[in-house]
Amino acid sequence: METMKLLGEPIFARDAEGKLLSRIGTLFLKTPGLVTRKGVHAMQRMMWIDAINADRKAAGLATLTVAEEDEELALSVDLIFTEDAVLIRPDPDRVDLAFLADEALQTLVSKRKIRFLNTHSAKVRNALRARGENWRMSRSPISPEDMGRLVERSKVAILGEPIYYYNSATGTRYITVGASIPLTQISDEKLKENIKEVKAMLSRRNRMGYPELDLFPVTTPIEIKQSVKALDPEGMSAEELRAEIRRIDMEWRASLPAELREETVENVEWRNTMCQVLTQGPNETIVKDGDLIQGISPEFYRQIEWLPGARVEDGEIIFDPLWEEFDRTHDPELAQICDPRARNIILNLSRVFSEIDYVNVGRIVSSLARDPIAGSRRGHVYIMQCKEVGLPAAHIYMFRFQKWGIAEHLDEGKDLLHAMIESNDYSDYILDRRLMCRQLGMKLPTHVGFGQFTEPYNGNNQYRGTLVRTAYFARSYIPGTASDKIPAAKFRNPVFALRFAQLMGEAAAVDMIVGRRSTETKENLFDKNYEVLQFDSSGIPSRLVVTEHTGSFVNYQHSFEESVAPYANVVRRRLSFVSDPAAFTSAYVSRFEKTLASVQAKYRSRRRAFDCLFVNRPFDVAGSGAYRWAKILERLDKCDSAGVAKALADAIAL
Repeated sequence: METMKLLGEPIFARDAEGKLLSRIGTLFLKTPGLVTRKGVHAMQRMMWIDAINADRKAAGLATLTVAEEDEELALSVDLIFTEDAVLIRPDPDRVDLAFLADEALQTLVSKRKIRFLNTHSAKVRNALRARGENWRMSRSPISPEDMGRLVERSKVAILGEPIYYYNSATGTRYITVGASIPLTQISDEKLKENIKEVKAMLSRRNRMGYPELDLFPVTTPIEIKQSVKALDPEGMSAEELRAEIRRIDMEWRASLPAELREETVENVEWRNTMCQVLTQGPNETIVKDGDLIQGISPEFYRQIEWLPGARVEDGEIIFDPLWEEFDRTHDPELAQICDPRARNIILNLSRVFSEIDYVNVGRIVSSLARDPIAGSRRGHVYIMQCKEVGLPAAHIYMFRFQKWGIAEHLDEGKDLLHAMIESNDYSDYILDRRLMCRQLGMKLPTHVGFGQFTEPYNGNNQYRGTLVRTAYFARSYIPGTASDKIPAAKFRNPVFALRFAQLMGEAAAVDMIVGRRSTETKENLFDKNYEVLQFDSSGIPSRLVVTEHTGSFVNYQHSFEESVAPYANVVRRRLSFVSDPAAFTSAYVSRFEKTLASVQAKYRSRRRAFDCLFVNRPFDVAGSGAYRWAKILERLDKCDSAGVAKALADAIAL
């Protein structure tokens, strides 16, 4: 590329007080150049034409023709400079120009400081996604606990009651339908003053041009806002005002989707939506998680840390140039996102699939369980978005790394040979347990892949620096909602509640049979993120899939009567939400009993097939897989399904 001509100060140049000398720029692609002189973008374009003509005149050449000027201007891209980033404003119909500008800017600043505006356009999003660059459109991850604290800290007052949620970046406050509750509980005089305040704020914009006050969610029908603005605290009595507030409240609540009616940070959908509006800022360069991955569950909101990916051109895989910058500089900041495991995953995939369009890989930063098991050893989890040539949409895969691999056994002080043997044995054990669970009726993902790659061992064993194999398991992403994330409002529909109880009762019986518990704490794992509900066209649960068989066959020595009590929590924690607690309980317990009896009958009718399934595996009373399988079958054969179901019902009734 030709040397880039600069009119103005370099990007990020500052005055004596540390302020940026320029907040905008225009990049030209035909005659390479950058204008950062003060003015608006239109003025910068005229400055560029004048500068080219001056150069041509000095060289004894004719000035540009009108057609040549038009070409110079057509091949230009608007830039905006923030304190630490260059924002490209692409034309959705000419995203190719934005990418040319991106490549040119990378000769001046690090790629990680270059972002894209107009990501609300599907054309821009799709173009970035197709380059393996989800990481340039995603927000930084934030834990569910921090999201909850952010929402709680944002609650403010103006002059009256603290009924607003404040976005400090835009200055906009948001009012929810729940604000009507504290308003109707205050004195008549204070009520009228608060309503005056709400009406005034709804009609104003702040100095940045954003609304002083808006309704939450922002999709609330305009008629609701008009009704609030029409309130007349001066012309209405306090009784009339309260009655009108109650009327608007009912209309407002009816307009909300069920998942946003429970205003609490425990409600995942409400918390995520509120967090989203509270963290939006000027010059937004990010998009919603659902726009990055179609159909992703709300529980993944801001839990994915997207990493540099790869695209394919003419059959050749091209990794994000950020990798080259990291290899060259070893920048600690880049080390946070240039994850060697993500690169190895992409390489492994490209060796298996011959025709790929692009790949995006992200890390799941924390456990998605509502109540994570304290002290549990959690393997690394990654998510991949892979688009194959000829397919209409990308496919989503989940990758979970083996918790006990060669590196972990080396960390225990074992020699390399024993570490390799034990790691291989554990891989077999994981896959054997999957087969055991399926044999006993657990509804797991249809396919699971197993893969390995080498990476340097960086522990404190004498083998530090040695290349060792790391194992992982891959499966397709299961769409739906985890049982522990379903909003309470959904259970007010009796049809929904009964179907939920039936599916969970069936899954609970199988979960108890296979003895799922936390390896470290022996806590029950059921209804803690692994059970995903899928829904029919009317929103009623139609299917349940257990995404992982983690913790299966840990509890293989205790009787069902000793193990059943924790399964009562499925019902107990939801009884206050359902309209018919007795029917909800009965549906859960009866399906539990029916499933337990059915699996027992299946075993008894095909006893030899079950008993001989793992005869080729080591049988060790210290706890080998084959031994645990035998103990699980023995317990199943001896159980009294009716008695176990009664124990479950008694535990619910306590």
